[in-house]
Amino acid sequence: MVIDLNADLGEGFGIWRLGDDLALLDIVTSANVACGFHAGDPVTIRRTCAAAVDRGVAIGAQVSYRDLAHFGRREMDVEPEELCAEVLYQLAAVDGIARAMGGRVSYVKPHGALYNRICRDEAQATAVIEAVADYDPSLPVLTLPGSVVHKVAAAEGVPTVSEAFADRAYTPQGTLVPRREPGAVIHDPDAVPARARQMAVEGSVTAADGSSVPISARSICVHGDTPDAVRLAQGVRDELLAAGVVLQAFT
Repeated sequence: MVIDLNADLGEGFGIWRLGDDLALLDIVTSANVACGFHAGDPVTIRRTCAAAVDRGVAIGAQVSYRDLAHFGRREMDVEPEELCAEVLYQLAAVDGIARAMGGRVSYVKPHGALYNRICRDEAQATAVIEAVADYDPSLPVLTLPGSVVHKVAAAEGVPTVSEAFADRAYTPQGTLVPRREPGAVIHDPDAVPARARQMAVEGSVTAADGSSVPISARSICVHGDTPDAVRLAQGVRDELLAAGVVLQAFT
């Protein structure tokens, strides 16, 4: 069993700091670096990329709606051409900084509302995938299993990688419970590692109604902006290693 452990990083902005990026970079194998549209600024991006390169952690561009005020968690109707251009802009910016630091962007992960929207919206999914294809069609895109992104990406020749979320609640349909609903984010330091183990070893997740949902994922995410994110991520890492899982970036 080989699993990638990823986290959202570089989500500070200006004097505002969010999460402990350096501590998380000592735990994860892939870093989803905010590109400046939902969070992140040039200095934060530069520091995060440099620290990831120093630790041998894979760098991903975490592209988003242009929505700093709502942290990219507000669903938006954006014309496909505009969305494609904005994703391309973010990807190119972070990859440029990553290369200056001695690394490169090796995958793309949409953030927040954009992530969820393109799981079901073929028009927006196409816009995102076309941006990736224009920049570098070899870059894999992280998405939920069974999402429309897989079909759209296959048509464009862009690879996809399925991921699961250790700290998010699931519906019986295998989608994420919306953040506005109670219990959508899981904070229990025992439950989160146990769910990661279930995902990796058993290929399933327990949904909010108690049912078991099959899930096949190459990467598991722990959010970097939640309270005790470092503790949760370390717990997930320890649990997976104890289960005999090899932690390795999918790139």
